[in-house]
Amino acid sequence: MLLLRYWSGRAAQSVFVLWAAFTVSFLVLYGLPGDPVTLMLSQGGSSGTLDPVAVASLNHEFGFDRPLILQYFDRLGAFVTGNFGISIDQNQDVLTIVSRGAWSTLQIALLGFAVAIALGLGIAVLASSTRMRWLRQLLQSLPPLALSLPTFWLGLVLIQVFAFQLHLFPSFGDKTANTLVLPVLTLAIPASAGVAQVLTKSFLGVWRQPFVQVAQAKGFGRRQLLSKHVLRNAVIPALTMAGITFGQLLAGAVITETVFSRPGLGSMTQRAVQSQDLPVVQFMVVLAAVVFVTINLVVDALYPIIDPRIRRRGLVTA
Repeated sequence: MLLLRYWSGRAAQSVFVLWAAFTVSFLVLYGLPGDPVTLMLSQGGSSGTLDPVAVASLNHEFGFDRPLILQYFDRLGAFVTGNFGISIDQNQDVLTIVSRGAWSTLQIALLGFAVAIALGLGIAVLASSTRMRWLRQLLQSLPPLALSLPTFWLGLVLIQVFAFQLHLFPSFGDKTANTLVLPVLTLAIPASAGVAQVLTKSFLGVWRQPFVQVAQAKGFGRRQLLSKHVLRNAVIPALTMAGITFGQLLAGAVITETVFSRPGLGSMTQRAVQSQDLPVVQFMVVLAAVVFVTINLVVDALYPIIDPRIRRRGLVTA
């Protein structure tokens, strides 16, 4: 009963976050200066020769001629029922447009996440277990360096080195598997830095715990200590960081897809912003909120599985 009450509270918080994301995006987007219908008809040119009847007709079709409060409730009701609207720029269903670029973005985000976790975990394990002081200091200095690298700059450097000079990977495109390498590395290297920082600190803290010292006194080797005692206890603080990292990878895909000329949600969002395609932009904002909320719920579910003490403490607190 207590566990059910806890998850009911978490679900209510998630619904509130999604509602807040929808409301804020609606107020910001629909309060922007300019007229998306006029922009669509003029195609970036002068709006002085536009037919006022055509403009009024399209404004009525998209509901822009109604009071803002009515537009808000219309859009909210449509979102709740799964109707995400029609693109002003492309005159197609928003969900259809987004689904065309979702897989390409999801590919580099998932692969980037896997590489980021592997790099971060590898650096943390080596930095916390090595007995060589110079190597530990070198490994601990890598995450701050990687965090300071702008994504677009890192992408351009990788293109220059591995595409133009070494000719190992293509600099753009999405037709073959090797076109994923450079975009994935561009996303993964900065993302791995945060994971490595959190894990390294957590590993070093667990290594100093009394139960690890007792196990070491019983004759356990460093590999056994790491796999049976240190890793499981040290990974808990990194779960939250891993969830945030995946959300950042999806956001970073916008820049990465632009740098590598890849079709996907990034280029689609860029086009929607430039053309003031409000339904598409708002859907992307809400989609980002859904991703973050889902990740947080998954992380919360994994905590008590990895460490039963959290479940016991949570039930006592509840």
